[in-house]
Amino acid sequence: MATVLMAGSSVALDQDTDKLALLQLESLFNDEGGALSSWNDSNHFCSWNGVTCGLRHRRVISLYLHSLGLSGSISPYVGNLSFLRSIDLGGNSLGGEIPAEIGDLPRLQSLNLSSNNLEGQIPSNISRCSELWRVELDHNHLVGPLPVEMESLSKLKILHLSTNKLTGEIPPSFGNLSLLEEFDLLDNDMHGEVPLSLSQTRLRIFYISINNFAGEFPPALYNLSSLNKIGLHQNNFYGNLRTDIGLLLPNLQQIVLSSNQFTGQIPASFSNSTSLEQIDIDQNNFTGTLPSSFGLLQNLTWLNIPGNFLGGSSSDDGLGFIEHLSNCTMLQWLDFSINQYEAELPLSITNLTTQLQWLQMFRNFIYGHIPERIDRLIGLHRLTLEGNLLSGTIPATIGKLSNLWHLDLGDNKFTGVIPPVIGNITGLGHLYLYNNSLEGSIPSSLGNCKILQELRLCHNKLGGQYRSACLAAVLFWYFSIFLTTPSEVP
Repeated sequence: MATVLMAGSSVALDQDTDKLALLQLESLFNDEGGALSSWNDSNHFCSWNGVTCGLRHRRVISLYLHSLGLSGSISPYVGNLSFLRSIDLGGNSLGGEIPAEIGDLPRLQSLNLSSNNLEGQIPSNISRCSELWRVELDHNHLVGPLPVEMESLSKLKILHLSTNKLTGEIPPSFGNLSLLEEFDLLDNDMHGEVPLSLSQTRLRIFYISINNFAGEFPPALYNLSSLNKIGLHQNNFYGNLRTDIGLLLPNLQQIVLSSNQFTGQIPASFSNSTSLEQIDIDQNNFTGTLPSSFGLLQNLTWLNIPGNFLGGSSSDDGLGFIEHLSNCTMLQWLDFSINQYEAELPLSITNLTTQLQWLQMFRNFIYGHIPERIDRLIGLHRLTLEGNLLSGTIPATIGKLSNLWHLDLGDNKFTGVIPPVIGNITGLGHLYLYNNSLEGSIPSSLGNCKILQELRLCHNKLGGQYRSACLAAVLFWYFSIFLTTPSEVP
């Protein structure tokens, strides 16, 4: 009987330890919304909001306080919740440092402190939580290097550290994290090259965009056939992509390489990555043209390739790739602006999918006419052809693009009149027709565009009440903004 009492006393003591730890946590939280109002003696702590206990020992195994409007800091007493398997304090406004006592939780499997205001370094003794498989510390103000000690987290699968102020390099020893599937370092201040040792992991998602990493396309990634998503944009990578990249990465769904210094041609083998949905390689130094094989990418929704040297003297296919892209029935975004395409706008542009919402090809050397059947692209929200050599009249069928919000045909060689049917696009917010050779008067039907914010018609041959109409349009825009959002008017 004495043994039973002692065991019961031990259980009660352990439960008191958990209760005290929770109350210490609450004491450092600012809970203006009353989310923790149930944390009082009238309820057993296992029934407190966000607290889950195990059925056997009635010890706290989960703490879920996500997005409850909490501020303050995290008490070191969290380390006394020794049965904890999951902590989620994400989406609050907690400050201070991550307590080192987190390392005293041997059963901890999942740690989410994301989207707070946490400062200081990632505590190195987090490595003592040997059961951890998920760590989410993104969207904070953490500084310093990645703790080398984290290499011992042999069960780690998910590591999210984006949008902090981390520095240093990726430790080569992170290659020991053989189960790692998601590694997100986006938007920090890290540098160096991507260690080859990462090829020993099981990475599916690898985001290191908006940092200072350098070198050629990381060789480690070519060895990871499991990769689904790659984000390298806004770094200092350079050199050519391997021509067989699509064969080596058959499961690729997203590749974002923009704002680097990559050169050479866009590999045709990307068509082997049949699950590709997003290709974003703008602001680089790619040459040649878009491979016709991209028409095989049936899942492609986003193709963003502006700001390169495509279509120059090394290309003899002109805009032939557009005809092949008509097979991409999921395509919503197509942008090949600020390149060197010098070719006639093909009729096949009207065969692109009706799912297309964004079509931009400004600042090239594209000539010819806008096809009459442009109205087939009924899904367009944005059409930007500015800064080319397009001529002829603006087809009246453009007025059937009822979903347009942004229409830019400026700085071309268009003639004729402004089609009155443009006034049928009542949701139009921006209309740019400047620097052409348009004649006639400004159609009164533009008055139907009640949310028009910007209208640029200068440098044409418009007559009639051109000046007064322009002034009226500007005044209408100004006063509509003034009446709806007066606090934003300077």
